[in-house]
Amino acid sequence: MKKISLLLMLSCVLSLQAQLRNNDVYEVTEMEQSRVRREIRIPNVDGYKVLKRDFHTHTVFSDGKVWPDTRVMEAWQEGLDAVAITDHIEYLPHKEIIKADLNESYKIAKKAADASGFIVIKGTEITRSKPLGHLNALFINDVMPMDVEDPLKAIDEAVRQGAFIMWNHPGWPDDKSTFYPVHEELIKAGKIHGLEVFNHMEYYPACFDWAMEHNLAFMANTDSHDPISNNYGRENQMRPMTLVLAKERSEASIKEALFAKRTMAFFNGELAGKPEHLKGLLKASLKIRVINEKLVEVTNISDITYQATGGKKLYIFPAGKTISFSIPAFDTVFTVENCHTGTGQKLTVTASDFDF
Repeated sequence: MKKISLLLMLSCVLSLQAQLRNNDVYEVTEMEQSRVRREIRIPNVDGYKVLKRDFHTHTVFSDGKVWPDTRVMEAWQEGLDAVAITDHIEYLPHKEIIKADLNESYKIAKKAADASGFIVIKGTEITRSKPLGHLNALFINDVMPMDVEDPLKAIDEAVRQGAFIMWNHPGWPDDKSTFYPVHEELIKAGKIHGLEVFNHMEYYPACFDWAMEHNLAFMANTDSHDPISNNYGRENQMRPMTLVLAKERSEASIKEALFAKRTMAFFNGELAGKPEHLKGLLKASLKIRVINEKLVEVTNISDITYQATGGKKLYIFPAGKTISFSIPAFDTVFTVENCHTGTGQKLTVTASDFDF
């Protein structure tokens, strides 16, 4: 009886499809890509879910070129778990055409996100010249009180609203990554919590040390203004993203993880973060099987390729593949070449760090 019911259901579906495809209208629905999502495989680390985020994007409500709901659609399609809308406060080149308050872009994005079960984070960018530079305030309630002449008062208002504040692209626009006294004062006062070590298509090696020294969250973001495919459209290329070690998939959990500084920056196949987070991710990604006393197999279950050097050899662990090689000496020190822990410093591990 169940088989008959299933056949009847299938026949109804086929019948409906046939009605759509006739001599007058033949719908090629397989061309539709808006409902196709890329899945990025990154394993859980030490009991935390590794969530993929972009905390820096712009829309037409500041100087971007896309509508807010497009930012949500792009992020969902590309396998992210959340996106932040961070339009500028002070720089609104389209304001004569698009007349709305500073909260409108988030409202539009939130409506689209709720309809698709996605997470969108409310933010804004406080946009000033150096030495202060640009800062994103995330998880805010209302942008309008931050539209003030004194940027330090805008930061105070963001803090009052419980914001996580990220220092954006420290090496822009003069190609100099400079740690100014104002940043030291804000960090000491607990008013800067994260540092964008990668932005759009450039990264700032000096910032690796700053993030470590001042216990700031490592961040990597697109700072997208154009449609995302204009910048990161190459096959198998992943957009820059901040990897967040969260207790669960929720906005509240993301916020908790950011303030706890459980993040890693991922960009162009490179990772930057605290050694304990990078090592945790590496151990979760590489599964080891001993074949015999001389041979071992290593399977990389993640979508991140790792490169390591040790014992005068180069080891490449391709994403989603298994390699076999001779077992190295147990005390061999491996340098993971694409995992940065500081300026010129990279993650080191030994065979004893892994479970055999």
